[in-house]
Amino acid sequence: MPNSPNPLLATVHLPLGDRSYDIIIKGGLLDELETHLKPLLKANRVFVITETTVAGLYESKVAAALARGGITAHWFHLTPGEATKSFAVYEKLLNDLLACKIERSDVILALGGGVIGDLAGFVAASLLRGIDFIQIPTTLLSQVDSSVGGKTGINTAHGKNLVGAFHQPLGVLIDPYVLKTLPVRELQAGYAEVLKYGLIDDPTFFGWLLENGKTMFDTSSNRQLAVQTEAIKVSCEAKARVVAEDERESGKRALLNLGHTFGHALEAECGYDGTLLHGEGVAIGMVMALDLSVRLGLANPDERDMLINHLKSVGMKWSAADIGVPLDAGKLLSHMAKDKKAKAGSVGFILGGIGKAAMHRGIDLDLVQAVLHDSVCGTVTQ
Repeated sequence: MPNSPNPLLATVHLPLGDRSYDIIIKGGLLDELETHLKPLLKANRVFVITETTVAGLYESKVAAALARGGITAHWFHLTPGEATKSFAVYEKLLNDLLACKIERSDVILALGGGVIGDLAGFVAASLLRGIDFIQIPTTLLSQVDSSVGGKTGINTAHGKNLVGAFHQPLGVLIDPYVLKTLPVRELQAGYAEVLKYGLIDDPTFFGWLLENGKTMFDTSSNRQLAVQTEAIKVSCEAKARVVAEDERESGKRALLNLGHTFGHALEAECGYDGTLLHGEGVAIGMVMALDLSVRLGLANPDERDMLINHLKSVGMKWSAADIGVPLDAGKLLSHMAKDKKAKAGSVGFILGGIGKAAMHRGIDLDLVQAVLHDSVCGTVTQ
């Protein structure tokens, strides 16, 4: 893969007319945050939505940067975890922000992972009929996926992300250095979304990941940050291209959901309690998507096995059996019927070989259930 002259610096532009913005990727960005924020602000006041773990790591650094820039900040600390993306927390945030007399000229900063970004973005989309926000993602998953593209939302009893809005940020500010404090499991969850971009339509990138993926997790390697930064840059470039072409997911953007139909069903059945992280569900879901593709003649078994072996090599879950809780294929299938991509009761699946993903409908659900059953049992049909 091509490298930037500075391997820890890159800018990716997302062209959306008057809503265009830059994704700035720079090692140490949080240490100079004010220089990146000031050009984006209409007023020198921000409302920072974060969660307690991230606050413990980075609040003092971010607060110092804001103070240097003469930017007044109000902080809101939430509980970590998927359960925070709820109606109850959403409502409380709206009222707390209004109590602070937030105005349309103010900006919300989403400082955290995908949960914080999705929730803060939805708050920004709906508060005062829409105010600006900026994404400062602190997990690999949010850096390469959820912070880019303007999808915001919360979960409901009927499924994940079923209430929300498309609301583009003013910008995305990414500091790869924060990955140093990320638990390995969270790093692995984010890596699933990185792999996704190669599987969709970039077999060259997938090949690069097969060669360099282990370095993403190797703290002893002096190449770790450079490899992480390159992976983030290529992932953001891939997502920016798709979003620029199909902002509201009427066509090509649906391909970014590779593995998600299966993964969301696993998350729902596990109860969003931390038993299964979103990225873990995506990784398992991508294996199931390739397995289903093999059974339909859309991919060969070697491609599926290549993904399984790579996930194993970096210590990641690859089957539903790896989750370690009892699961039922029939119940998982019922969750999938509620997927956002369903049309006229027909569930859509992103399928195909490596680099050849496409949307498919009308799939025999008995075949889907067989894939689910084998994953629950930790096997694949040869």
